[in-house]
Amino acid sequence: MLTSKVLNIGLISLAICFSSCKQEGADLPSMKAELTQRFGAIREKVIRPAEGYLKHEYLIPAGFYKQMWDWDGYFMGYYWLNNGRPDLLQSWALNLMEGIDERGYVCGCATVNGPKVMHGSFSMKPFLSQGIVLASEALGDWSWVEPWYEKTCRALAFRDSTQYDANYGLYFWENGFQSGADNNVALNYYAGDKRSFLAADCSTMQLREFKAQARIAKELGRSEDAKYYAKRADELSAAINKHLWCAEDACYYNIDRSTGAFYKRVSYSSFWPLFESLASKSDGQKMLRRHMFNPKEMQSPYGFRTLSASDPDYNNKNIIKPFSNWQGPVWIIANYIYSVCLYNYGFADKARWQCEKLAPLVLEDLRKYNTTHECWSAETGEPLSPAFTYTDSDGRFIGFISWNLLLELMMDSATGGPKYLMEIRY
Repeated sequence: MLTSKVLNIGLISLAICFSSCKQEGADLPSMKAELTQRFGAIREKVIRPAEGYLKHEYLIPAGFYKQMWDWDGYFMGYYWLNNGRPDLLQSWALNLMEGIDERGYVCGCATVNGPKVMHGSFSMKPFLSQGIVLASEALGDWSWVEPWYEKTCRALAFRDSTQYDANYGLYFWENGFQSGADNNVALNYYAGDKRSFLAADCSTMQLREFKAQARIAKELGRSEDAKYYAKRADELSAAINKHLWCAEDACYYNIDRSTGAFYKRVSYSSFWPLFESLASKSDGQKMLRRHMFNPKEMQSPYGFRTLSASDPDYNNKNIIKPFSNWQGPVWIIANYIYSVCLYNYGFADKARWQCEKLAPLVLEDLRKYNTTHECWSAETGEPLSPAFTYTDSDGRFIGFISWNLLLELMMDSATGGPKYLMEIRY
């Protein structure tokens, strides 16, 4: 006769199995409807009223993070723009522009008490001009940018003075943490590592900034500036393809600035040029088939990895300090970026597959905790950081929201809705 303990364990196992089977069997429209409903109940947690240094409403990742971060705010602002609140992306841009100093430096992280100084100068990632363009298009208004125009030009000049390599016409991060993909092995992320890499992600982001600034200048009637920034965009596009594309491997790699050699690590950042459709159709498809859809590299049972499984440093450790783990785990933001690449190169079926794998992970979190994790194990689907030891004063798991909201847009695209490609037209 079974003991009550064994019986209970058996019933729990059956319930888990049933829940998992039911979840996997659910169709995308049903999962999308539930995701929208559950996100709708918590998404306001990322919005904070103006306070102190932050003079406009600001966006936070929520949960573990209470600060305003550069690219978190950009991607959350894009989510809200497509949910009736383009003013939130505008406010994000205004808060950043308020803080641009006489050098053109703008912080990558800010609190109500001021910029959070860390990891060198930690200038924000290249997203400001892009955010201004997307917000202005949605608002149907460019006039609000006029008072800040000179400051945005100054911010672009500052990046040229600190992160531009004139020998290659490409951009680099001062350190790996600055990239946002904190411990990306394709970069120098330890303080003692003095190498420097011309980066596919940084260069592509900056290319989009030049395109965006050309558009802003055009809308504000500054035709000479518009020509200048368009020329910079075209030159950077050519440099990315000339120096970072490895035809032999059908892959974009970072380059070691001291040796000029490819640093052959296939990571999340390798795919940013495809986000901007920089590879030809045939080359882009070849790269995706060889690396993204390869189970030995980026494709896992639970979505696409952030680092090739064939890389010697590949792991799925639960890390949040001293940096979050981008050495393998599945991140929603990385998968959103991949989804744009997939649509750009004609793989809508793979974008749908992504949603079929990602939605159960996020829904399971939402059902259990009314929040989500930052990332999940690419091998088991186990939720990773933040660990369950991170709780609020009532002992509840604090979780993370941030750009995970983008999964709702991905699900919309996969179920017949518009494609959210973040295009910058100039």
